[in-house]
Amino acid sequence: MSTITVTNIKATGETASRPVSGVAAAWVNFNGTGTIAARDSLNVASLTDSSTGNYVVNFSNNFGNANFSAVATQGNNDGSNPGQNGVITVGQTVASSSSIETSNVSNTNNDWAQISHISHGDLA
Repeated sequence: MSTITVTNIKATGETASRPVSGVAAAWVNFNGTGTIAARDSLNVASLTDSSTGNYVVNFSNNFGNANFSAVATQGNNDGSNPGQNGVITVGQTVASSSSIETSNVSNTNNDWAQISHISHGDLA
């Protein structure tokens, strides 16, 4: 595989360029109920189901440090209980993974059928 090293990128048809560091370094869309499984992902090696409403996203390529930015959303396949009805906490304390804790509107940990996670930052 070849590597192209650049500082900024611009997609075909766009008028503005953006720094490469602004492009997502990792993302995943996964089923968080039953046996969890990724539907699609980039730079995600595996997922860990720690307990009800607690997941860990393990990266294929580590971040340069634990100061990357991560966000996540949650919801159900049938459109009920979308993410805004619950609480989601994303934390990163190591460069190799990110933790996700999901709960319902009553702040009780809850598994969700649709979970999406995205991380931005510099890879190691």
